Amino acid sequence: MKLEKGELKNLLEKIHLNLNKLYYIATHDQKTELYNNIFFKDVFALELDKAKRGKALSLIIVDIDFFKKINDSYGHIVADKILEKVARVLEKEVRKYDIVARFGGEEFFIMLPSTALERAKKIAERLRKAVLKDNFLRKYHITTSLGISEYKKMDNFEKISKRADKALYRAKETGRNKVCY
Repeated sequence: MKLEKGELKNLLEKIHLNLNKLYYIATHDQKTELYNNIFFKDVFALELDKAKRGKALSLIIVDIDFFKKINDSYGHIVADKILEKVARVLEKEVRKYDIVARFGGEEFFIMLPSTALERAKKIAERLRKAVLKDNFLRKYHITTSLGISEYKKMDNFEKISKRADKALYRAKETGRNKVCY
């Protein structure tokens, strides 16, 4: 079967559109439209290489406080809207080159390239306050707990994320709606 030049062009455009769609599906979380954990880990690995050559790198883990109670009290539709809204607030409050990803459930990871711990603390506090100020989220009394970790020599993703996770648990154990590092 021989294709005309116009038919071939149309076919190639459709293939290109479908590839873009597949790439988006493979790299984004369906519910929040944030990057997914697979994409996040891949990009984080690239930033780790830069950190090993002297660039700062920090990680923030954000967790919505008492999310199970929200699900139980208001149902999955409202809980999904809360996830979506928190995602938008986080995206709005970070720089264009920071990466926000949904890691699962009500947990979000934020990669802060070229950012040392002191700056990451300020960003995390700004994120926490932005969630509190949002009208929709305030209606449901949504708060977040945040854990921060900074790249240290010889770190990999697991080590950095484990320290940020421990900091997150300190925030939760000591009253929630706070930032720990």
